[in-house]
Amino acid sequence: MRSSPSIVPTDRLDRDIYLVLEDFGARAGCAWRETDEADTDLETVLRDILSGQYTYPLRIVCFNPVEGWSRDATPDIADALAERAANADAEISPALQDFINANVTRPFNVQLALPLRSIA
Repeated sequence: MRSSPSIVPTDRLDRDIYLVLEDFGARAGCAWRETDEADTDLETVLRDILSGQYTYPLRIVCFNPVEGWSRDATPDIADALAERAANADAEISPALQDFINANVTRPFNVQLALPLRSIA
């Protein structure tokens, strides 16, 4: 039996790829966010989540098609986000705070800055 060639472009994707599952609300549901191939690396995903490009992230999956593995990277991402937010004294949304609190695996002894809301 002849084997068919792989459809995975090994020249471009010989690296870890991160995809984000986001909750779009009760009417729209959850979906894996469409993203450009160049924006699927760890640093870009962390930066995009911190900057608010993902409003309600639920899960982050990491895979490497060349090496043939995949895993749930959600706890690792939550740890990295908590550390970066604490080190940069960055304001984060309540939804991102909830994501971090639900998925963080190690304690951070720094209070994450939350946006202040004026009292009317």
